[in-house]
Amino acid sequence: MNKRIYLLTIVSFIVGLVEMILGGILPLVANDLGVSLGQAGMLISVFSLTFAISGPLLLSATSGIERKRLMLLTLFAALFANIIAVLSTSYTMLLVTRIISAMSAALLISLCVTIASNISSEPYRARAISIVLMGVSASLVLGVPFGLMLGNAFGWRAPFGFIVALTAISILCIHLLLGKIEPKPSISIKAQLQALKNEKIIFIQLTSVLFFGGHLTLYAYLTPFLQRTLGLDGNWISVMYLIVGIAAIIGGGIGGVLSDRIGPKKTIITVISVFAVSIFILPFTTFNAPLFLTVMIVWSMLSWALQPAIQSYLIVSAPDTSDIQQSLNNSAAHVGMALGSTIGGIVIERLGVERNAVIGGILVVMALFVGLASMQKKKQKADTKSKGV
Repeated sequence: MNKRIYLLTIVSFIVGLVEMILGGILPLVANDLGVSLGQAGMLISVFSLTFAISGPLLLSATSGIERKRLMLLTLFAALFANIIAVLSTSYTMLLVTRIISAMSAALLISLCVTIASNISSEPYRARAISIVLMGVSASLVLGVPFGLMLGNAFGWRAPFGFIVALTAISILCIHLLLGKIEPKPSISIKAQLQALKNEKIIFIQLTSVLFFGGHLTLYAYLTPFLQRTLGLDGNWISVMYLIVGIAAIIGGGIGGVLSDRIGPKKTIITVISVFAVSIFILPFTTFNAPLFLTVMIVWSMLSWALQPAIQSYLIVSAPDTSDIQQSLNNSAAHVGMALGSTIGGIVIERLGVERNAVIGGILVVMALFVGLASMQKKKQKADTKSKGV
């Protein structure tokens, strides 16, 4: 495994921390800024939507820039945004910083994933991608629980100060250790859009939208869910986030290994199917702590097991435009996150947080059918070709 993969994992850890940190401290932000939980949740939605829109555009616009230099410039932009977040005194000010952070994060994750796939040999490509994405899930293990404890002790701005320090460290690591990486030859926007005419590509991107939409419908509001269904306080919620994060890291690794061994298609269908069952039954297991923990661990593991398989599926399905397809898939995932956190905010205010998991599960089942449609389209084309011969 190329050692530079682990440097990219450090960057993805920071990006994941910036994106996910609000999930744990959402009630603190809402109380301090005088807004509802649904409005505070919009800070997650806006981040995800901005991420989705800006990722492919920024990657295409910066296609000719040497990768290390581009990563450092983007990290400095992220550093600036998080410093302003620490100084934010209003909801609007924090919203603006989230937009800047999202644009930086979108480009950084696109760079991390595409560089990882390009510098890895084919047998280890899915594993390399899964290791980079494990940086995001690792932010759940270390960052979100620690951020929640910092927020409870010193206020919601303290976790953003923590992110500022980590971003500065990552800039130093990339500067000293990454090495120069020339960009791949750029592909025209027209050629990139031509790839989107492929129905199996459209359907698999939509699979990510629906899957992560279902996941975030519950995950974005996990803190109030645990408070209302189990009566947990801040410290116990931190423990729960720690368990969720550890499970997510393990799941990300499993997803990469499975994709390399049994193929991305089988992995995609298996992961979505079991994930759908786990999210549906989760709110009905709160009467029994061991059962609830077991289902929550399965749900958490599978939440990050899908992406390595989908990224590998895209590389095989559209090899000539794999970089932009991987970036678009990151965008698709974040469109789903924006969709899920928005839907979750509506559900929590109108039906109660206990219903978030059920609504999320419906979206995941839709993702399963769309994923199957993508694979069926590929099979139909292959069958047609063979008949023509």
